[in-house]
Amino acid sequence: MASGLVALLDDVAGIAKIAAASLDDVAAAAGKAGTKAVGVVVDDTAVTPGYAMGFTPDRELPIVVKIAIGSLRNKLLFLLPGALLLSAFAPWAVTPLLMMGGAYLCFEATEKIIEAFSPHGDDDITDELALSAKDLEDQKVAGAIRTDLILSAEIMAIALADVADRPLGVQAGALALVGVGITIVVYGVVALIVKMDDIGLHLAARRTSAVQALGRVMVKAMPVVMHWLTLIGTGAMLWVGGGILVHGLAHFKLTPIPHWVEGLSHWAGAVPGIGAVTGWTAMAAGSAVVGFVVGAIIVGVIHLLPRRKAHQAA
Repeated sequence: MASGLVALLDDVAGIAKIAAASLDDVAAAAGKAGTKAVGVVVDDTAVTPGYAMGFTPDRELPIVVKIAIGSLRNKLLFLLPGALLLSAFAPWAVTPLLMMGGAYLCFEATEKIIEAFSPHGDDDITDELALSAKDLEDQKVAGAIRTDLILSAEIMAIALADVADRPLGVQAGALALVGVGITIVVYGVVALIVKMDDIGLHLAARRTSAVQALGRVMVKAMPVVMHWLTLIGTGAMLWVGGGILVHGLAHFKLTPIPHWVEGLSHWAGAVPGIGAVTGWTAMAAGSAVVGFVVGAIIVGVIHLLPRRKAHQAA
């Protein structure tokens, strides 16, 4: 009886060691994979605050929470199983699907740029006024979650590429850790950004003059910060979307565009002392240009051609 109990305890200890080793593998794989997705994480953080702008302070955090829940749903319920299935059965489909997502990001960013330089008609104003506060909030949240889906897909694809040679269980655990960890970091930072003006107002009401001054600076700076975050977010969408397309074209050996972008990066990277910075900037700028051209083509197809047909019919 005693020997049987000892054997059972030995088995349990062995299983525990295997489980601990597996957890270590998952954590190590998740950490390595997550660091490679930092660039997309920065883009995600810059894009999201714009969706919480224009609402009353009491709705800002609930909107961020809704988007964060949608982001987790994207990653854990759709992207993680999809990534594992594609990795196992159709690895060839990963790049085309990512390119489709990249094209959507380019379209959305280019549409925002065109709208910023185009006069808004009476129909646009009427449509905006017709929306209730709840409808407008739902529309913003849905748009943020759609954009997050593409950025999250890029994050998960980067992570998957780094753990593709690991067992399926380690892949699943690493992708889940990356998805949850990045979501917490991104939307924690976003929540701080959108509530920075309220924090500044709270500090401005304190008794210490230095703290009051800091609070006033934070309040005055927030409109500028949000404006720049909107610009950075739009540029990031072009950079990430264009980068996905450039890498996809290089993967399929289509067109000389990837060679042009890479050549521009190498040329800019030859600057002594700051070559790493200038090379990366040139690569990002080249990808953004590609993204804008692709986005403009899609905008033209979706918006301009139907209007032209309607005008001709009239």
